[in-house]
Amino acid sequence: MLNGKMTKTEPMVRKVQKKYMIMRCSEGTKMEKENNYIRNLKMEEVPWDRITTAYGTAKDFPEYFTALQELTDLAQVSRALGEITDQIEHQSTLWHATPFAMIFLVRSFERAVDEWEKNEVAQYVVEKLLGFFEVIIDCVQDWNSMSDEEQEEPLPEFFDLLKEEYLLPEDCDEEEVDEWWEEGVLDDLLYSFYFYSHQMLLFCRPVLKRLENTPFQDAMEEVLKGL
Repeated sequence: MLNGKMTKTEPMVRKVQKKYMIMRCSEGTKMEKENNYIRNLKMEEVPWDRITTAYGTAKDFPEYFTALQELTDLAQVSRALGEITDQIEHQSTLWHATPFAMIFLVRSFERAVDEWEKNEVAQYVVEKLLGFFEVIIDCVQDWNSMSDEEQEEPLPEFFDLLKEEYLLPEDCDEEEVDEWWEEGVLDDLLYSFYFYSHQMLLFCRPVLKRLENTPFQDAMEEVLKGL
């Protein structure tokens, strides 16, 4: 605006600025909605027996996560953590269960970060999950390097992954799971498995940063470097 008069380009500039502000507001609202979903999702709200892992379905995951929450029995925690991580990542492949398992792994990680100084089991969990988070980052980077990111879009919302059309039939057996994959029902979801698993690590950043000036700092920095 010159001498109180609007220039010819100013209306266009204002229109672009308004559009940008609307986009920023929309992005902020989406992020807040997603963060609320991540914070408030309950174990029983995930149909674990209807989402895939490397070896079938995630039907036993609630049992494993319950064991992880205790942070008292090292053998039990080690077994539970091993079962989960082996099933949600296999040869750089992520699965339908991966992003949802990551929600509860991040919660377990946060609790372990709170307790590691006085709890050896918590120390074990912090160490193992830092290593596993690096594995997830590598998987995402491998996927992105092999795919056309400009052509791929994740589902709009995290919880869209649990729409009925994407879930396995109830009470299906191993053969039916294999048929489900062969039919290509989940092909359009694959990018979302990687995208939302990565989103969980971004969500975990504040917890990771609490490991500064601890024995875990180097491993923590490696994870942050990949985000």
